[in-house]
Amino acid sequence: MVLLAVFATSQESTSPAVRNFRQAAISPDGKRVAWVEDSVNGSGEVSGSAIYVSDIRGNSKHHVTANNEASAASEDSVAWAPDSKRLVFLSDGGNTSQSELYIADADGGSARKITNLTGFLSTPAWSPDAKSVAFLFTENAPRAAGPLMPMVPETGVIESKVYEQRLTIVDVASGKVRQLSPPDMYIYEYDWSRDGRNFVVTAAHGAGDANWYTARLYRLAVDNGEMKEIYKPRLQIAVPRWSPDGKSIAFIEGLMSDEGFTGGDIFVVSADGGQARDVTPGIVASPAGIYWRSPEEMLFSEIIDGRSGVSALDLSSGRVTPIWNGPGAMTDGFWGGTSISLAGDGRTSAIVRHTSAAPPEIWAGPVGEWQPITRDNREVHPDWGELKSLHWNNGDLQIQGWLLYPKEYDATKRYPMIVEPHGGPAGTAHTGWPDEFFETFRLSAHGYFVFYPNPRGSFGLGEKFTEGNVKDFGYGDLQDILRGVDEVVKTVPVDGDRIGITGWSYGGYMTMWAVTQTNRFRAAVAGAGIANWQSYYGENDIDEWMIPYFGASVYEDPAVYAKSAPITYIKNVKTPTLVLVGENDGECPAPQSREFWHALQTLGVETQLVIYPGEGHVFNQPEHARDVTRRMIEWFDKHLKSAGQPAKGGNH
Repeated sequence: MVLLAVFATSQESTSPAVRNFRQAAISPDGKRVAWVEDSVNGSGEVSGSAIYVSDIRGNSKHHVTANNEASAASEDSVAWAPDSKRLVFLSDGGNTSQSELYIADADGGSARKITNLTGFLSTPAWSPDAKSVAFLFTENAPRAAGPLMPMVPETGVIESKVYEQRLTIVDVASGKVRQLSPPDMYIYEYDWSRDGRNFVVTAAHGAGDANWYTARLYRLAVDNGEMKEIYKPRLQIAVPRWSPDGKSIAFIEGLMSDEGFTGGDIFVVSADGGQARDVTPGIVASPAGIYWRSPEEMLFSEIIDGRSGVSALDLSSGRVTPIWNGPGAMTDGFWGGTSISLAGDGRTSAIVRHTSAAPPEIWAGPVGEWQPITRDNREVHPDWGELKSLHWNNGDLQIQGWLLYPKEYDATKRYPMIVEPHGGPAGTAHTGWPDEFFETFRLSAHGYFVFYPNPRGSFGLGEKFTEGNVKDFGYGDLQDILRGVDEVVKTVPVDGDRIGITGWSYGGYMTMWAVTQTNRFRAAVAGAGIANWQSYYGENDIDEWMIPYFGASVYEDPAVYAKSAPITYIKNVKTPTLVLVGENDGECPAPQSREFWHALQTLGVETQLVIYPGEGHVFNQPEHARDVTRRMIEWFDKHLKSAGQPAKGGNH
């Protein structure tokens, strides 16, 4: 239920459009970097994506493409060959919606297509001997994989048709394709063993979007496709990585509410299976990526106290050594997770990096000593105020959050404030360059403080903190947020009578929940929220995510679901509430938003419902994304704006 990060700016901005980087990949020898960035047409609109390569200092930049047509292509998912001389990537060739795998020399020249398939391909990776390329393939898929995408509308007789994503191998020389994993298993992530004879995979039976939450760890033999279960986790698992000596497999296990947004503890298990060992017990952070340096040492990326970081872990002693941490986002891919691309020396790396003050660019160099190697967004400047970290206490918990100041801040005035609970709940407040979709940073330029809390249930303060809202949705986490609001009102000139709340996904749920529990918020905008956990259980496309949080299915324990449902307390609502949702949202289906809106309308509470045609959980059509931002600002302006007043009290 976390929002996908899409880096761009609103039409309102006077700055040039932001160029979005989707991936950074460093060559194994550490000498060159390949990346994927959006192609932009003359009107400033995204018209595809392109792959570029340069040396580690950003020199000798050139385009690598499979497209020889005038039309823009969509090209992404680039991966280096072990010899650092060739690249494999996905391209639609500029004239079809079907992407295929291509291989090209890193120095340029014509690319060669090596697959001719129908369906969805992703995540290519070379074999250690460079004779084949593995990838994930969903044959005849009706849509891109993942619950963030719009669901296919259902009519007629509804059947549970499962399109399995299978681990597939293509021979580079001949183009022969072999679907390796069994047809009844959905493969989520994989990693080659160093000898090229096996894979480690995370996989589950049944529908992919829902059953990621129950995936187990398997070893998959390259020669015959035999799968052996290695480990059954207590919670969710992600990023399996084979050790350099082939004896162990590391992975991250923890309470994760969304595929692709990783946080938990690092575990290590024998490649033959057995008891897994937690090698980061009690860490006050959320590891997100794993990078072996040797059989006894690894790097890991992490979310720590609302920031991004990289640390080293010595397995023999358990000692964790911080290397770098800072505000903003640090990723090597499009999903927005905290990650790096590491070269074979275990030291040199590449990332997409951005902060609230600096738009995304490709950075490279020794870990923690990166330097920008692109300057595509050098003319783009923030259209919002300063973002500051703050801490407060709620009982024995210390909570962290971020406060965005008004763009034209004047300490002699009192300002309205908007509170935005983040999605997830296992996520963290996004403090990088803002997303075009649901872009609450834009409120700063309209004279608002914006408060981004990371209450219990968030990543960044350890697994115990992340599990802090199990069987307690809306209770402890709302109190954490309200205590944070108290702290802000005490320390900056926020008018306590002009506070609003908004959020998307779990943040939309928290918005709906908050207005049933308190009248402190004078206006609310609930995006893709959840009004009724009991009905939601049978409506959404990923119901397995709920079991670890609620402890049982709704059919086994309906009371625990009703306890946290806004609809249970709907008669308490007095707050004017705008409700927004995508028509084909599978994560937080539109009937949930309609149910909340219908109740408010019946009870005489000011409300409006907007359902966006064809959209899923995250909007793909720019005009719809802009409309969400426009409506949000207009709603808050209507209910919260008044002339600036002299500040009273507080530390300014």
